[in-house]
Amino acid sequence: MSITNGFCGTVGKTPLIEIPSLSKLTGCRILGKAEFLNPGGSVKDRAALGIVLDAVANGQLKPGGTIVEGTAGNTGIGLTHVANALGYKTVIVIPNTQSQEKIDYLRALGADVRPVPAVPYSNPENFNHVARRLAEEIPNAVWANQFDNVANRTFHENTTGPEIWQQTQGTVDAFVTAVGSGGTLAGVARYLKSQRSSVHTVCVDPHGAAMYSWFKKGNLEDVVGGSITEGIGQMRVTANLENAPVDDAIRIADEPILEMVHYLAHHEGLFLGSSAALNVLGAVHVARKLGPGKTVVTILCDGAGRYLSRLFNAQWLNEKNLTPQAKGLEFLDTP
Repeated sequence: MSITNGFCGTVGKTPLIEIPSLSKLTGCRILGKAEFLNPGGSVKDRAALGIVLDAVANGQLKPGGTIVEGTAGNTGIGLTHVANALGYKTVIVIPNTQSQEKIDYLRALGADVRPVPAVPYSNPENFNHVARRLAEEIPNAVWANQFDNVANRTFHENTTGPEIWQQTQGTVDAFVTAVGSGGTLAGVARYLKSQRSSVHTVCVDPHGAAMYSWFKKGNLEDVVGGSITEGIGQMRVTANLENAPVDDAIRIADEPILEMVHYLAHHEGLFLGSSAALNVLGAVHVARKLGPGKTVVTILCDGAGRYLSRLFNAQWLNEKNLTPQAKGLEFLDTP
C-alpha cells in the first residue's frame, strides 16, 4: 500500500486481472489491464495526463489556461480531472451521439461541454475540427489533439507498456486492443516490441471502422457495417498510429460484443463497457490462434456505468436487435 500525490499521482499502475473462465477455455492466460481502475475511470486518464504534462513542459499550456479537446467522452473526462487538479479549465467538444452519462459526468466536473452533430472527419464541423478552431479563438488555450499528439502514445510507451512487461515478468506473448486515437495500441506495442520483437501485437476493430483494413491490406477501403461502440473505431491513420508495429487485425460485430459485456458482468463480476468487451473478444481470438500456453494481454478500458442507459437498457437493446441471448460462452463462435 502507498500514498499517491493527488489525482495525477494516482493515474496508472493498474493491476492485471486474469479472466479465469476464458483462460480455462483457451488454455492461455487471458489478462486484462484494469484501466477502469484509474482515478477518472478509464484508460484515457493516461493520455490526458501525458498530453497535459507535455504541454506544460514545452510551454504551450500556461497558468490559468484552457485545455480544449474533441472527444467521445473519456479523454475529455480525464483531461477535466487533470485540469481541475492542476488549475486549468476545459472546453470539451463531444459528438451528440455519445452516452448521456458521459456528458453529465463532464458537466458535473465543471467542463464547458459543447455537443455537436456526429459527422465524418472530412466534414469541417467534425468535433475535432471544431475543437481546433475553438482553441485558436480562446485566449490562453491549447488544443489537446489526442489523435495526432504523439505525447499520447509516448505516455503509454513509458508507462502502460513497462507495467505490462513487469507484471507478466516478461512472459507476455501477445497484446491486443482496439483503436480510438491509437495511442494505447501504438505506445504499448512499441515498448513490448523493444523488449522482445516476437511479441504478437493485434488491433481488434469493430464493424464500421477502417483499421482492420489498414493493418490487413494497407488501405482504408474495406469497411463493413457499423457499430454501437463508443470512442473506438478509427477511419484514418492518426499520427499516433503512424509506423505502429502491429502484426495483425481482427474485426468483430456488435452481437458478440454485447454478449461479452453481459457475460463478464454476470459470470466474472467485471462490469465493463463495450470497448473492453471487444478487447476481451480479441484476446480470446488471438489465444485460440496462438494455441495453449501463451499469455495474452488486453485493455479493460472503462466501466459499464457510463453506458447504463444503453448496454443494460432492455428497450434500447431490443430496438438495436442486440438483446443478449447466450447462457454461457456459445456466442464466441459468432463472427
